[in-house]
Amino acid sequence: MIRQPIRIIRKRKTREEILELSTPLFARHGYDGVSMRDIAAAVGLTQAALYYHFADKNQLYLDAVAYEFRERVAALKDMLAGNGTPWKRLECFVAGLARMMASDKDFLRLVQWVLLDTNEARQSTLAKQVFRDMFVAVHDLASELDPHVDAHLLAMSIFGLVIFHFQAGATRKFMPGRRPQQDNPEVLARHVCDLLRGRLASADGEAR
Repeated sequence: MIRQPIRIIRKRKTREEILELSTPLFARHGYDGVSMRDIAAAVGLTQAALYYHFADKNQLYLDAVAYEFRERVAALKDMLAGNGTPWKRLECFVAGLARMMASDKDFLRLVQWVLLDTNEARQSTLAKQVFRDMFVAVHDLASELDPHVDAHLLAMSIFGLVIFHFQAGATRKFMPGRRPQQDNPEVLARHVCDLLRGRLASADGEAR
């Protein structure tokens, strides 16, 4: 009987595993604060093996951001495309976005780093490949809510009212009037929707 040699097979990290393990690094340190060496160490690969999957850090970063946003963006787009009146869909979207921002600190940090990135090429790529479709959906909903409103400004305001609330959390807790329940995403969502409803109703009345 011939005994076959025992082969020790090292599990090869898949591209998805690399993205999943590298995203927290970018979330905590930003693009400039992370090297390929850092990522290789976190993933458990040599740098050469890392470059087998990704041409450079720029590609890895763009793919990591897209990977982290993909399912979240799809879920939010489903809320915007759901049944119900424009206001019901807005309420569903705002609540979903607020829960998303409140539930994952690493994701919130990643959003912040993405928005602060001064590299125009990366911003352009992410805007077109990751964020554009969701923004267009919110933009179109804004037009449904009020055909006379500046839909671009209203869409940006909707995102800003929700996202900045959580981004400013570390500072906001020292501001006058701060209460713990204000950190509840449901409380914020109701506030944002009431604010928008009141403003748009007022604008509609002025137009008449």
